[in-house]
Amino acid sequence: MKILKSEIKLCLSCMEEHEVNIVEVIENEGFKGVEVEFPAIYEHCVISDEYLANEEMIRANNLAVKDAYREKTGLLTSREIIGVREKYGVSQKDLAEILDWSMATITRYENHQVQDRAHDDILRKIDVDPQWFLEMLKRAKDKLSTKAYAYYHRRASQHCRSQKNQYLIASIRAIYADLDNAESTGFVELNLNKVIAVINYLAQQVNDLYKVKLMKLLWYSDALHFKRHGRSITGLAYCALPMGAVPEGHEQIMMLEGVNYEVFLYDNIAYKFIPAPGFEAKCLDADELNAIDRIVGEFGALSTQQIIDKMHDEEAYKCTDSRCIIPYSFAARLSID
Repeated sequence: MKILKSEIKLCLSCMEEHEVNIVEVIENEGFKGVEVEFPAIYEHCVISDEYLANEEMIRANNLAVKDAYREKTGLLTSREIIGVREKYGVSQKDLAEILDWSMATITRYENHQVQDRAHDDILRKIDVDPQWFLEMLKRAKDKLSTKAYAYYHRRASQHCRSQKNQYLIASIRAIYADLDNAESTGFVELNLNKVIAVINYLAQQVNDLYKVKLMKLLWYSDALHFKRHGRSITGLAYCALPMGAVPEGHEQIMMLEGVNYEVFLYDNIAYKFIPAPGFEAKCLDADELNAIDRIVGEFGALSTQQIIDKMHDEEAYKCTDSRCIIPYSFAARLSID
């Protein structure tokens, strides 16, 4: 028995006013042929040593039995069902409309009725797949108020973007997991928060920052910081490609949340990077900012072709085989201090 709280009140067991304990007791009970263990809540009279449950406790204990059954049989608990609904900020009634269920179904599942396996599978699906929830939401658009639909759509879209970002991060980390040489990343573990911060800081400082130029400025910033302090800023590894240094996983990095760019159509598609609204370089320290500022001052006004030419003259590039990782040890021979 675990005492949760105590209060002076009229005890309905002995009909005397005294301190009554609210307690939690672990009980066993059979439900649908399955023996389950669950925490039950009671009032405990220390005088008569009896347990008494009021209506609220009876409802809570009944739900605890069913949640224990759900856990044991692999179904979502009532709290988890509420969590799925709260994830999208949707009401019980509107979720039933979206799923094309009877109006009271969600209410029953959250309060007293154990869901069937088919309904459980649907609830799990919308929990892990916000894109599928969006599709079902669009199908039910005419059943919802304009305001409610817009709100649910915004919440689900946010989860889609977050999920996409998680996949991108996992993909980038998988690439870097194959790099077993610490020198490849400048003796720093890849820090994507700093990668995003450096990109935004460069976009603040450099006008017309296009993709090829950005890649070179990232390398120069990391290389200069390594030359000065023996470690890179971001933990990025750079590959020697025909136009110079390019970070491993650069395509996924461009799509990360917090990296913003505009797309222009010239002879080819061009990506112009712009700072995120309200960006502040809080995760970059003074030494890191100093190195980046030095690179911006030296190369920020150069054209894309000019910075490619500069890159091609660097010992690090000339001494690295094509499409191989550029060792940070070459930073000692960097053309800028």
